[in-house]
Amino acid sequence: MGLLKLAPLSVSASLLLTSIGCSETPAPPARAASPPPAVVATDERYAHPLDHAQPKLPTVQLQVGSVTLESEICAKTVEIRTGMMFRETMADTEGMLFLLPGPPQRAAFYMRNTKVPLSCAYIDKAGRILEIHDLRPYDETPVESATESISYVLEVPQGWFQRRKIAIGEFVRTAKGSLAESFPNRR
Repeated sequence: MGLLKLAPLSVSASLLLTSIGCSETPAPPARAASPPPAVVATDERYAHPLDHAQPKLPTVQLQVGSVTLESEICAKTVEIRTGMMFRETMADTEGMLFLLPGPPQRAAFYMRNTKVPLSCAYIDKAGRILEIHDLRPYDETPVESATESISYVLEVPQGWFQRRKIAIGEFVRTAKGSLAESFPNRR
């Protein structure tokens, strides 16, 4: 009779030990995922336009058709994105040449924060003017190029091309040669 009284006790102990052995062990606390790497402020892909006029940029003498023009060079992303924003004037003897990054592309320029009326020429990699457009001050509507062949854009005071009889098909060069030869490291 003593064995029968112990049997339920041993069965209970066995079940208790079995259930303890089968229970899940608590998972270690989850580690917080590492945050993504921070965007480095100097990475040009993330450069925003300045909120003020940029200082005068390095210049180059351009030969636009038969006319000579002193032009600032916008090569860095922040320079390209800022352009003539917040500037008060542009002399009729000056321009701004944008070296667009990457392969030839469809360009689209607009006049955010730009009070100076401008004309722009969309130029292919050979330096040939493919299109000329007038841009209205403060108009943020992009003026898109008709082709995906644009490597450079030249901005000048509005009407400059017309006053000098510079037409589509004319070439833009420097003393070093074509724009491609003059700016071989264009991104």
